[in-house]
Amino acid sequence: MSDILLGVDPRDPPVPALLWAADEAVRRGARLRLLAVVPPVHDRLWNDAFAHRSALRIRAESALADAEELVRELHRGLWTVTELVDGAPETVLREATHAAALAVVGSRRLGRAAELLSDGSVAVPLAARAECPVAVVREAGGTAVHPPRIVVGVDGSADCRAAVAFAMAEASLREARLSAVWVWPRPLLARDDDPEGLAEHRRLLAEAVAGCAERYPDVHVDPVVVRGHPVEELTRAAADALAVVVGRRGSGGYSGMRLGSTVRGLLRHAPGPVVAVPPARTEGAERPRLRTVRPALGG
Repeated sequence: MSDILLGVDPRDPPVPALLWAADEAVRRGARLRLLAVVPPVHDRLWNDAFAHRSALRIRAESALADAEELVRELHRGLWTVTELVDGAPETVLREATHAAALAVVGSRRLGRAAELLSDGSVAVPLAARAECPVAVVREAGGTAVHPPRIVVGVDGSADCRAAVAFAMAEASLREARLSAVWVWPRPLLARDDDPEGLAEHRRLLAEAVAGCAERYPDVHVDPVVVRGHPVEELTRAAADALAVVVGRRGSGGYSGMRLGSTVRGLLRHAPGPVVAVPPARTEGAERPRLRTVRPALGG
């Protein structure tokens, strides 16, 4: 089962993320799995903790019902399932990504420490450790731009290969152009760009997208090499895009440390959805399965 998984926060239902996930499920012909997690209560007396937990469960049930009702009004044939689970939100959602093609969560744009440590934030920990790509959606991106655009960050590393494959498949699915952006950091001392270096980076960028471009001939690719800071330039490039897609590091330390500074920076500053893609485990896993159509069941 390759669901589109949406994490529903009972305290702050993520409407933009919900709409984005529902649209993604419709395009893929996939099931939309709405998952709300009730966290443990540790800082209260037993009676107070029981009442607080009960209130959280009631709020979570209401949030799930409202979310399901909204997506069914917008997409009447969409196959949905709701689930309420007790536990640590990041752990429960991460385990659920084993059976998902894509996980979608909202973003509260917390500060750096809160992103990593707060029990109210799952965006960074989930993006760092999920088994599938994770879309962090605070606001819908680029829906008024035609033709729509998707941006993918490319740096020639193994970590970006799966990101390029995902972005290419997503652009095909959404009939969008793909901007493949290689940010070339500026040296501290040189005043002018090196023409030979620029040509070399353009060649490397073309090589990085060539294989996927052959599999998706319907996608128009705009290769872009720009000098500057990766977060600043990718944020600028994604200003009117449907999403910006970036690769996640394959290994690393705790939580967001595994993401890398570029991904963490985009999660704080990018205007629209950010998709963090884990490295492909095998060569055959690089191409996402986007077009598996299932019956449109009512429940």
